[in-house]
Amino acid sequence: MEDALQKRVALERESVKIKPGDYRVYLAPAAFASVLSLMSGVFGELSIRQSRSALRFLRSGERKLSNQFTLIEDFSDGLYPRFNEEGELAPVKTILIDQGELKSTLIHTRSAKEFGIAANGATGSESLRSPVIARGTLSEAEILKRLGTGLYLSNLHYLNWSDEVNGRITGMTRYACFWVEDGKIKCPIENLRFDETIFDLLGSAVEAFTDFDEYIPEVMTYEQRQIGGIRNPGMLLSKMSFTL
Repeated sequence: MEDALQKRVALERESVKIKPGDYRVYLAPAAFASVLSLMSGVFGELSIRQSRSALRFLRSGERKLSNQFTLIEDFSDGLYPRFNEEGELAPVKTILIDQGELKSTLIHTRSAKEFGIAANGATGSESLRSPVIARGTLSEAEILKRLGTGLYLSNLHYLNWSDEVNGRITGMTRYACFWVEDGKIKCPIENLRFDETIFDLLGSAVEAFTDFDEYIPEVMTYEQRQIGGIRNPGMLLSKMSFTL
C-alpha cells in the first residue's frame, strides 16, 4: 500500500519523453510476466526440432541464459489442470530451464511418436500452462537503490515477435512506468518501444531477480474465460534497448 501511494504521487507529476537508447531497467513482476507469456510456445519439442523456436540455440550450446534463471512447469498450486486434451497427466513439476540451461521441453504424444521420445503430458500446442520462475536475492527495499538511474517498468503491452526464430521481441511500455534518478522515482514517462532478444533479457543483461514473486493471473477472454497464470519475481537488468 505504501509503495502504491508513493507511485500515485509520482504519477501526478508531468511525464517526460525519454530518448531512444539503452537504459538500466527494473521489470516489475507484471511486466516480466508479459515477456514470459509471449514466450509460452518456445518450450515445445516440435517447435525446437522444426527450428521455429530460438531455444534450439540453447540445445546446440550456441547461446545461453543467465545462471540465475530457472523456470519450472509447476502444477502444485492447483490453479491449472495437469491433464491435456487426451486426458494424459503431466508431472506435478517439470524443470524446463535450470540455472540457464535447457533441461526439458514440453512434449505432446504426437511429438513423442514422431521423434521416438517420451511424452510428458503437454498439450497439443506444447505451450506453458503453469510456469513458475525461481526467486532471487534482490529485496524490495533495494530495488531503486540497485537500479540507480534508469527505468522502472510496472507494465508492458503489445508484445510480439520481431524475429521469432532468433528470439527477438518487441513491445511497448504501459501505465505506471517511471524515470528513476539516483535511486528515487522522479516522474512518469511517455510510452517507449523496446526491441530485445530473449538471450539478453534472460541472459547477459540479468543482474538480479527479486526475493519475492507475484502470481499474475491470465485475464484474457477471447472465445472463453482463460484460466491459470504465471508466478514470477521482478527482474533487474543492466541494459534494455528502446528504439522509439
